[in-house]
Amino acid sequence: MISKSNFIRNFSKAVCIFSGGLDSISTAAYLKKLGLDVYLISFDYGQRASNELIVAKRFSKFLKSNKHEIVDISFLKCLLGKTNILTRSKPKIPSTFDYTMVVPLRNTIFLTIASIWATSLNISLVVYGAHTGDNRYPDCRPAFTRSLQEVINLSEVDGINAGIRNKLHIWSPAIDNLSKSELLLIGYEALGEKIFTSWSCYLGTSSDNKGNTSTHRKNIQCGRCESCMNRKQAFSNAGLEDKTRYVNH
Repeated sequence: MISKSNFIRNFSKAVCIFSGGLDSISTAAYLKKLGLDVYLISFDYGQRASNELIVAKRFSKFLKSNKHEIVDISFLKCLLGKTNILTRSKPKIPSTFDYTMVVPLRNTIFLTIASIWATSLNISLVVYGAHTGDNRYPDCRPAFTRSLQEVINLSEVDGINAGIRNKLHIWSPAIDNLSKSELLLIGYEALGEKIFTSWSCYLGTSSDNKGNTSTHRKNIQCGRCESCMNRKQAFSNAGLEDKTRYVNH
């Protein structure tokens, strides 16, 4: 069991960014475990892994979230151009980290939109699932989280000082030094076998061993992309048998 966060216990509600993957599902489960009312927000940003939104809908019900919003910002795919491989349909996705996997300003956009929703709900806490293993992604590091929190509050400083707006706080598991496998154990404790149906794969549909997508395998993950490899390692580190359905199993 992971001890209760001294920071999180100051809040009763949170807006949580929710992709349908292991990290966001386990983070939301962590918030629920700590007694918070959870409002989930997911984003369609033109990602190849569109199946994650279907999974997010299902898990929002499993977690009994107070509300779940899916925000369509798919126009970003056009603006992002060839900057990354997660919103492009053709390039092969590597099995190890490559900077082409970094979607420019993705978490900046997600957290800003989530903060707008939190403000309208009169909620002071915004959460996303970045953990200690995400340190290769600049917008998952605690330094980024703290800096963005400061910028967002500066943008509303007059309203905050006047008592019209609440000061917003952004939290991630990385801030409390939680790893992916530690988060996974929380998710498994809360959801049991359901955790194996979460979606980590960077492909929108599953593919065969030659990389060909199949509309008949939508619930099977590729097992080869960097995200699937990280998923496998997290289960191994957590001491759990990985019952995820992969193409190469």
